[in-house]
Amino acid sequence: MKREAWQPPLGLHIVIAWLWISTGLNLLYWLIFFTSGALRISQDAVYAGFEAAFPAADAWLAVASIACAEGLRRRRSWAVLYGIAAGSAFVYLGLMDTLYNLEHAAYLHLTNEMIPEIVINVTCFVFGPFLMWYVWRQRRWLGA
Repeated sequence: MKREAWQPPLGLHIVIAWLWISTGLNLLYWLIFFTSGALRISQDAVYAGFEAAFPAADAWLAVASIACAEGLRRRRSWAVLYGIAAGSAFVYLGLMDTLYNLEHAAYLHLTNEMIPEIVINVTCFVFGPFLMWYVWRQRRWLGA
């Protein structure tokens, strides 16, 4: 069965919701990290320095995610650009975090602090490529 050109693509509302939810969780993560330190997997100075480099990149991810969500909601062609930017940022951040965790054997210690890190890593590797694929596939519907 072929969909009508005006009908929203399958999963559109879920993708938009996830972009907003992931942005909110990103902000919540940093609020907890910097206020209580509850999510820190180590007190090591190297780890602190590594994590201190992430807020700017995560801010870009948030901007791209919100722009993509709004572009999808408004059916604007620029949703494709921001979706690919956000998807790529998810993958990049996942790779950076995973490489650090592998180099420092952090995955060997399944602490309460490490479990959210693993969830973040997996989410980055699943949702990032999915988002790029999704917006690219919807580019004609979006008018791109």
